[in-house]
Amino acid sequence: MSIWTAREIPSSNRPIRFDASLCIGCNRCVEACHMDVLIPAEEKGSHPEVLYPGECWYCGACVMECPKEGAIRLVHPLMNQTRFVETMQEES
Repeated sequence: MSIWTAREIPSSNRPIRFDASLCIGCNRCVEACHMDVLIPAEEKGSHPEVLYPGECWYCGACVMECPKEGAIRLVHPLMNQTRFVETMQEES
């Protein structure tokens, strides 16, 4: 019988953030993740663990699959965040 263990890979990147007060621990986000970044938590009802944050594609499948709005959110890297600033047209 084999026993598998896993540990979180250290990274300054934190692409997936959970709100523990909203997450119901259904693990639907784990099943939706195409990159297998998430694993179910050991404690029933807790949010999943993010093992490989550097592998996240920011596709949003985990957020879309979540039944509780706001329980999970993606935080894109600064270089991928856009902000549109209204500009004024110059008069001729």
